[in-house]
Amino acid sequence: MNLALTNLLLAFATLPASAQIGGLNTYEFLNLSPSARVSALGGNLITVRDDDANLALANPSLLNESMHQQLAFSHSFHVAGISHGYASYAHHFSKAGLTGHAGVQYISYGTFDQTDELGNKLGTFKAAEYAINIGASKQVYDRLALGANLKAITSQLEGYSSLGLAADLAGVYFDTARNFTATVVFRSIGTQLTAYQDGNPESLPFEIQLGVSKRLRYLPFRFSIVYRHFNRWNILYDDPNAEPSTLFFGEVDTERSRSSIWFDNFFRHFVFNGEFLFGKKDNLRLRFGYNHFMRKELSVDNFGSLAGFSFGAGIKVNRFRIDYGYSAFHLGGGLNHFGVSTNLQEFKR
Repeated sequence: MNLALTNLLLAFATLPASAQIGGLNTYEFLNLSPSARVSALGGNLITVRDDDANLALANPSLLNESMHQQLAFSHSFHVAGISHGYASYAHHFSKAGLTGHAGVQYISYGTFDQTDELGNKLGTFKAAEYAINIGASKQVYDRLALGANLKAITSQLEGYSSLGLAADLAGVYFDTARNFTATVVFRSIGTQLTAYQDGNPESLPFEIQLGVSKRLRYLPFRFSIVYRHFNRWNILYDDPNAEPSTLFFGEVDTERSRSSIWFDNFFRHFVFNGEFLFGKKDNLRLRFGYNHFMRKELSVDNFGSLAGFSFGAGIKVNRFRIDYGYSAFHLGGGLNHFGVSTNLQEFKR
């Protein structure tokens, strides 16, 4: 039994969301990328207000009329047999001036061998977590929208189970004339309703995120910058003075100064990404992203890797938009993410 739980904990360690401050919170799967597009853009895209209903899972204020009757599904394949995905539907209520959505986020950790303390196999068990999400957004001023999500969470890890409730609150300022957006998101405000063990409640991965996005005027390109963990300055997992490490651009720093430690921690908060949009209706999109904290936590010293980098593409074929994203984690591999979405209104034409 102890060996089985150890294997389960090792599976958790492959999740990118928990790399920098792993073990502090429960329900870390809430921070996983909801779509292939987001995975290709560094795992975070809270700044773009378009017709992609997937984006509302992380930032409900992005819900808008262009998402009306948008249906989306995505699934990703992690290492070690772990998989997760998200399915959602968005609808605009014109009389109320609201755009709402509903979805299900899930993660399966696979099947594990259940053993005793001597390693004798007693059977197998599975582990999975789910979050049912509903949310809405309303444009309160010409360039300002507010939104909220409510999530009911269930987790089953062998014989341990838990229920939780979480909310996201967000606001977005958008200037369509200048193709600029700025946003703030309060994610995973909530609590466990029932803990895995009585008398031992755990906190949710609460986080404040800030972001800006700008589409260039004379180039079909949009870039975004996201600042994560605004509520927590130090997100260094290990003691940075313990051994030599690398700086932001990869140079070896044998004697870490206070300034280098400060800059390392500072850049771990950022996600940088860009998206090329081709065609009159942006039907072809090429994407890339860089997540510095993921690179620092998952790189192996003295071995080159693409940890922290991501890329992907999206194309619209007839009524369907097909997306692919790849996130490099470490030398052992990365994450492949696939998604498909469509607007039900197009089938009525």
